[in-house]
Amino acid sequence: MAAVTGMLNREQLAEMVADGRVDTVLTVCTDLYGRFVGKRFDAAFYLEQIAADGTHACDYLFTVDMEMEPVSGYRFANWESGYGDVHLVPDEATMRIADWLERTALVICDVQTQSGHQPVAIAPRSMLQRQIDHLTGHGFAANAGSELEYYLFNDSYRDAAKKNYTDLESAGWYIEDYHALQGAREEHFNGAVRRHLSASGVPVECTKGEWGLGQHELNVRYADVLSMADRHVVYKQCLKEVADRLGISVTFMAKFAADQAGSSCHIHLSLTRDGANAFPGETQFGPLLCTDVFRWFLGGWMAHVPEFMAFYAPTVNSYKRYQAGSWAPTRIAWSHDNRTAGFRVVGSGESLRIECRIPGADCNPYLAYTAALASGLDGIERQTEPPGVFEGDVYTADEIPHVPKTLSEATKLFAESEFIAAALGEEVQTHYAHFFHTEQTAYDEAVTDWERKRYFERI
Repeated sequence: MAAVTGMLNREQLAEMVADGRVDTVLTVCTDLYGRFVGKRFDAAFYLEQIAADGTHACDYLFTVDMEMEPVSGYRFANWESGYGDVHLVPDEATMRIADWLERTALVICDVQTQSGHQPVAIAPRSMLQRQIDHLTGHGFAANAGSELEYYLFNDSYRDAAKKNYTDLESAGWYIEDYHALQGAREEHFNGAVRRHLSASGVPVECTKGEWGLGQHELNVRYADVLSMADRHVVYKQCLKEVADRLGISVTFMAKFAADQAGSSCHIHLSLTRDGANAFPGETQFGPLLCTDVFRWFLGGWMAHVPEFMAFYAPTVNSYKRYQAGSWAPTRIAWSHDNRTAGFRVVGSGESLRIECRIPGADCNPYLAYTAALASGLDGIERQTEPPGVFEGDVYTADEIPHVPKTLSEATKLFAESEFIAAALGEEVQTHYAHFFHTEQTAYDEAVTDWERKRYFERI
């Protein structure tokens, strides 16, 4: 495989530090929401000490809410244990130039226990690596691609916050799906992030206008599944920081406004064996020629959507996206090249792959890909047959199971699932069940603008 522009090894980093091109190394991991957390090191100090020895961070990072407030009820870290440290170990295969930042390199870390230096089971990247190891044990590898959508606004983040995120000025004023003219008006942002990502080890395919006002999609080239999850989080960080610098804002909310399309994260996935796609074959299955591996992987992935739904749709807002006729799937069906289905099979031969359209743009990619691999591998192990191919409008197919409709429903299914306990471990299941329950509780206790508008005078 050709070298990816922007990726660095330690020797290359040392050369760039010596000649002044890099003076900072951003050393990060992701929290449960999928946000980067970490430290900025002097680059010379990073090379002298952190590259070999790693660094530490407070373990509370995996038990905080959206506002970084510690949440009680976690066994992993709490006030009683004194909130100790975890060990962050740079994975130098992820070392890259952060082209959108000045003289900065970025490296993603694996999270280990402070004593024993074992993977922290509840850390998102550890969870995905465990499923990759499981996949390797079956003789497979996985290639993946994330297709993320986002909305762009002319308001800065600070101004948006001052306006309570209401009455924001969209970057576009009519639906621009595929429109070249309207898309050109946002090239100051989309063109900039395409160039920055391509120079930062995240090869870009394209951007295009989407179905909402100021909504766009940026696609990056597929990679092995761990590299793809890493690219996904670098991508989001880059877009947010470039927008911030330009005095505008971008959101990856799954449903920013009731009258606008939701923002998805379509994930494409295929398995390989001995370097070749393991999905195409000689068996006729609906319109496809495929292998048993394809059918069983698809069958397992579909079967476990309800239990794993919170990994695809992790916030209360996520579930506002699943509306008929909205381009977001509502039912657990598979079709061939049909955008009304939760699972859309595309390509043929070596390009045959499964596109899951269920995750929203707010998903943590490490969790979404963990769910996909765990589910699909269970399908292979149990030889789970998927339902037959659906043809037509899935939105109107009342006989097909609906995706869970609320975070509360999804959390209950996750917490009570014997499959989740077996696939992820009881520690991980309990930790994330509490995380999703905390998110739901925060919403349940909030008084919203919708309530004031509806009830202030008329009740």
